[in-house]
Parts: sequence; C-alpha cells; structure tokens
Amino acid sequence: MIKVGIIGATGYTGVELVRILSAHPEAEVVAMSSHSHVGKAFHHIYPDKTGIMEDVLEAQDPSMIFSKADVVFMALPHGHAVPVAREGLSQGKPIIDLGADFRFKDKAVYEQWYKVEHTGEDILPMAHYCLPEINRDEVPGTRIVGNPGCYPTSVILGLSPLLRRGWIDPKRIIIDAKSGVSGAGRKMALGSHFCEVNDSIKAYGIGTHRHTPEIEEQLGKVAGQEVLVNFTPHLVPMTRGILSTMVADLTEDVTQEQLREAYRESYDAEPFVQLLHEGTFPSTKWVYGSNQCHIQVQKDERTGRVIVVSVIDNLVKGAAGQAVQNMNLLFGLEETMGLTMPPMFP
Repeated sequence: MIKVGIIGATGYTGVELVRILSAHPEAEVVAMSSHSHVGKAFHHIYPDKTGIMEDVLEAQDPSMIFSKADVVFMALPHGHAVPVAREGLSQGKPIIDLGADFRFKDKAVYEQWYKVEHTGEDILPMAHYCLPEINRDEVPGTRIVGNPGCYPTSVILGLSPLLRRGWIDPKRIIIDAKSGVSGAGRKMALGSHFCEVNDSIKAYGIGTHRHTPEIEEQLGKVAGQEVLVNFTPHLVPMTRGILSTMVADLTEDVTQEQLREAYRESYDAEPFVQLLHEGTFPSTKWVYGSNQCHIQVQKDERTGRVIVVSVIDNLVKGAAGQAVQNMNLLFGLEETMGLTMPPMFP
C-alpha cells in the first residue's frame, strides 16, 4: 500500500485527489495539510466526504508529512513548491507537483511568465514534465514530477499526432480554449463570482496566458522544432471542463481518413484518450468527472486547414487524475489503477 501525503488538500485540485485516492486499491492518504483549515476534520470542510475522508488537516510542515508518506502531492499556488521539494529530496521521497514550479527546465522562462523568482534552479534537473501519453517512459525514477497544466493537456494531446508527422505548420497554430470556473481555484475572486460569470463568456490572458510557453515548449519537443501558437482562453459559466479548438495549416495534402488514421495510431492503445466516431464532436459533459480525453479531427477542404477539438475534465485529466496516473507509473502499478471511473452523465 502506497502511503500518500497531500500538501494543499482543501483546494479544488486537492479535494479531487482525495476523491480519487480514496477509491485507489493500492494507495492510502496518511497526511493532509491546509494553510487555512489546520485542525479541522476534512469532512467538515467538504461534507460530501463524510464517511469517506474524515482525517484532521495538519499544518503545512513538509518534514512531518514526508516522514509519514511514500509520495507527496503538492497542490500549491505557483512559487511555493521549491522548499517542499527540497524536503522531499532530502528524505528520498518522490514529489508530484500539480503547480507550475517544475514544468520548465529554464527558470528564466518561468520567471518571465509567472513574474516570481524561481529559487530552485539547482534542483530543476531532477524534475521531469510528465504527460503519460507523450512521455511515460520518463516517469519511472523521476524525483520530481512536473504535472502538466489543464489547458496544455488538452492541447498537447490534440495536436501531437499532427506535429509528430510534420503535417501542420508549427508556427501557424491558433488555439481557442474554454474552461469552467473551477479552473480559477476555490479562493474568492471577483472574476469568479456567480453574478460575474453567469450568463456570460469572456476571453482573458490574451497573448499573455501563462500556459502559452508550456504548450509551445512541449509541442516543440514533439515536433522537433520551434512551435508558436496564438492561445486564447475563455471563461464559461460551467463548473468543470475544458474544450480546446485548434486550427492549423496543413503542409501536406492528406485526406480526412489519413488524419483519422494518425489519431488511431497514436491513441488506440491509450486507455484515456478516445477518438470519437466520424462526425461527432466532443462535449465537456461526456468526460465530466473522468480521466478521459475526447478528440475529433476534421479537414477543412475549402481552406486547406485542419480543425481539432479536444475536451477534458480540468480537475481530473487536467490535474488530479493525471497526477495519480503519474503516481501509478512511478510505483510500477497498472497505469489505469484507480482511474477507470466512467464519466458522469447527465
């Protein structure tokens, strides 16, 4: 049984980790910390976990949490993970960071986009960006897992089959992405108030969103060359889900069937990525609460472009579910263990 610690357990990502791990046959949550709710029982914060998780939340003492756990998930805001990671390294325990602090090899890129100093340049070489469907072979033995962001997960899975084959122009990619409000986190903010969000949709972070360099860096690795994207996220009045629509110029005269075959070759053996049947375009509702990613690809004969639509649940495949997927790989377990829950519908 893997003993698990969660630092930052009461945010939306943390509570999703608790939900998934509570049903995992080979994992046991032995320590949970919270900055705001120290000494409170978890089910008093989230009554839906009554009878499921009733442990008392601890102070965020990394030394104590690592002493109890075999692996620790960090569900912290960016800029807070480095001291925790150092403690994990000192105790020889792997860390899975659901924030952004270990997603980049170059600290200058992180500092440019996140506007905070990165104090862990010396330990960055020990971290690996791990999106299992793309680079699962790099996960075993990793000391620090940089868990992918939610938007990037949907985009990287959506575009990798085309970039890997050189079928699209890597510097002319447009991404229109939409996310539910849970992506903004649980902390109160004016932009996520009900009256601000309901019956409305808005673009934000235009040309400046922090997931842009993550998308470009990881797609560049797939393509073997520099990738440039126009990435525009939108906030929509729903709780969960991300839908990314990607448009790119084709560089070869491939057919619709060739496009679909490329996705089948890439994902037929992947338990969490599904190419939908011809003519059916993904809906966020179809992956709600699951670790699934649904994809559709369509050639636009009139313009010579290709359109890819990809959907995930931002809290599961976009965060906690993918983190547990990485944990399974770290410990040599079946990758799907604890993650086979079907989507909730309606």
